[in-house]
Amino acid sequence: MVTLTGLYIYPIKSAAGIALPAAAITGRGFQYDRRWMVVDADGDFITQRTCPQLALVSVAIQSDSLVLSAPDQGHQAVPLTPPDTAPVTAQVWGDRCEAVPVSPAVDQWLSAVLGQACRLVYMPDTCDRPVDHGNVSIPGGAARPQVSFADAYPFLLISEASLADLNRRLPEPVLMNRFRPNLVVAGCDAFAEDSWSQIRVGAVEFHVAKPCSRCTVTTVDQATGQRGAEPLRTLATFRRWDGKIWFGQNLIQQGSGTVRVGDSVTL
Repeated sequence: MVTLTGLYIYPIKSAAGIALPAAAITGRGFQYDRRWMVVDADGDFITQRTCPQLALVSVAIQSDSLVLSAPDQGHQAVPLTPPDTAPVTAQVWGDRCEAVPVSPAVDQWLSAVLGQACRLVYMPDTCDRPVDHGNVSIPGGAARPQVSFADAYPFLLISEASLADLNRRLPEPVLMNRFRPNLVVAGCDAFAEDSWSQIRVGAVEFHVAKPCSRCTVTTVDQATGQRGAEPLRTLATFRRWDGKIWFGQNLIQQGSGTVRVGDSVTL
């Protein structure tokens, strides 16, 4: 029996994640998942690809606030309800998105932590950002499914068996957090998720849209912010095709509800 064993959200794109026992599904993915993003002075998104120190920005949800912290830098609180300020334009990959600036104080704090001028923005509900840049439609699903500031899809699923298979090939094992999944499952063979097209987690149905192509973020140690060569180098030896390296599956929800660690996964 396949079971959901891990559940994660990443409120700030490319910052540290939060493990949850349960999460509600919204029209863009899990509640609070990647609704905030760090951008540069031009409004372009900043991630661990160019700024691995983002891994050291921890995030917690406390009452009505998102609380950011970093080593030797104290903390800053961000209201979960965005401020009523004029929107700006933020760019993530090829998408130009409506975004709301959060706080000059948080911008100053993040700039000091990351060593570059930046600001934190929030994606309001009015933002129109379709999944996979508008290049996907789901039979029986929303006509124009939306996504947050995630790269292209609302959910990423990886099996524990797939990570174990990779770790057997690596000189040093890596943790699942290198791959930043939302859903972790156990009880299937390694890379079994490659063959799935539709799954149900608890009472919620998901469409398995496409494999996830991996980038240099996987080479950043999430505990130290240091970059290496693995696991991307080893993944390339057995998970490369169509010019990309693949690990995990992108999902799109086909309904609403709440999923919980321990839920059965029906294929």
